Amino acid sequence: MAKIAYILLCHKDPDAIIKQADRLTAVGDYMSIHFDANADPAQYKAIRTALADNPNVTFAAKRIRCGWGEWSLVQATLHAVESAVEAFPRATHFYMLSGDCMAIKSGEYTHRFLDNNDGDFIESFDYFESDWIKTGWTEERLIYRHWFNERTQKKLFYWMFNLQKRFGLSREIPADIQVQIGSQWWCLRRQTIEAILEFCKKRRDVIRFFRTTWIPDETFFQTLVRHMVPEKEIQPRTLTFLMFTDYGMPVTFYNDHYDLLLSQDYLFARKISPDAQDLKRRLGLLYSAQGVNFQISNEGRSLFKFLTGRGRIGRRFSTRFWETESTLGRERELLIVVCKKWHVAKRVLERIRQSTNVPAIEYVFNEEDAQLPALGGIEKTLGKRTRHRRALMRMLFDYFETDRLIVCIDPSNLDLLQDFASDRSVTRILEIDCTFSEDYLIGHAMRVGLAGDQTSQETLDRLLPTIRNDMVFESDAIRDAQFENHCRIREVASPDDNAGELAKFLGVGRDKAYEIASTDYLFAD
Repeated sequence: MAKIAYILLCHKDPDAIIKQADRLTAVGDYMSIHFDANADPAQYKAIRTALADNPNVTFAAKRIRCGWGEWSLVQATLHAVESAVEAFPRATHFYMLSGDCMAIKSGEYTHRFLDNNDGDFIESFDYFESDWIKTGWTEERLIYRHWFNERTQKKLFYWMFNLQKRFGLSREIPADIQVQIGSQWWCLRRQTIEAILEFCKKRRDVIRFFRTTWIPDETFFQTLVRHMVPEKEIQPRTLTFLMFTDYGMPVTFYNDHYDLLLSQDYLFARKISPDAQDLKRRLGLLYSAQGVNFQISNEGRSLFKFLTGRGRIGRRFSTRFWETESTLGRERELLIVVCKKWHVAKRVLERIRQSTNVPAIEYVFNEEDAQLPALGGIEKTLGKRTRHRRALMRMLFDYFETDRLIVCIDPSNLDLLQDFASDRSVTRILEIDCTFSEDYLIGHAMRVGLAGDQTSQETLDRLLPTIRNDMVFESDAIRDAQFENHCRIREVASPDDNAGELAKFLGVGRDKAYEIASTDYLFAD
């Protein structure tokens, strides 16, 4: 009978991870966990402690910092796979999962399915001939080297890409490799996994190539499996049910999707909403259930397409996707940097991003050209972003696949701060108190149209005190609002004083906060 070693890549929600491990190992299966090194060490310790007595659970021998689109996701998977191969010699299959996945079939059904379908389940389609990539880069992912993270180091990522393109610094794909592409959620037999690990030891040239491709988790295993397994033994599909909207956003499942999920011809589903407590409870009981009869109708994708399609032609069973989102999500944490000197806030933001790897967006509600990903149109104008502010934030959380996100907001946007602070998610505010020289105030007056090149000094003399008082008023209004998680650093304060407030805001140790606060160029004009 099939025995499965689940390979779990995760970075949050230790309670859910512990429950998932207990559920999936209760019927005799195994689990190998890689917990992102970017995450809170206390959470990892809690997971290790809770599962210490479970002989069917092991952990990746090495934890690394993972980033979307990077080789680090593949490397983390390999570390977890290596630990599973060594710890569980009786495992016949290895199944990739994320922390957002849950079983939608019983263990009894799952084992019988794998016993009756001998093969490797992995989406593996020709990289250049298939239409798996709908829009965006194709060969650019492979023939240029990508050393930086596109989401957290966007400027460096595209600067390096453009530099290579300008000087013709492309490279050849290894001659004996036909690159394939597909979903990262696979289920592979033991002999295939062992062959992949052996291949990795022998073919360092192929490893070096994939290390600097973009989004290698969609190509690495997919290519190697096709390279070493006969085609008749490959089932080019995933056993994890997941869908994407026309806007490229993953579909999230909620409490009322239980019956729909069980009727799909898949073993797991992704993504389950962290707020869908009843769905998680019911699915949690399912894996160890006996004698459950599953009626497979497999209508999930066509039904979703039908309902969302009617939404676009005006005859809607459901509202447009951004109109349904009224909260950021209870498990999420929105960090807001508030500062009148935008260049100072951007420096602080970049420094925080470098130190914590938390995704960060600059003045999304103030700058029309703020760097935002394509989100189906909601990001196009300041008016639309502000009007659908919570939906925009929720989509950014989903896009970056994170529960922590940092944004900058101008102090004049008190209504935005109050709205986010009233959400059931956690909102933290870091106010940066700056000094304003006369030159800065004049520049500000010109930027907002209160003064021009020909404005007389007499007019400026009358105008500047008013502008200064207006900035003081905005800061006072923020403090009068008495936000629950309001931290404040000051330009004139010492790094040691600012470190304490930064540590509270970011939830990091004082040493890391001091490292950020002591950066000498943060407040420079």
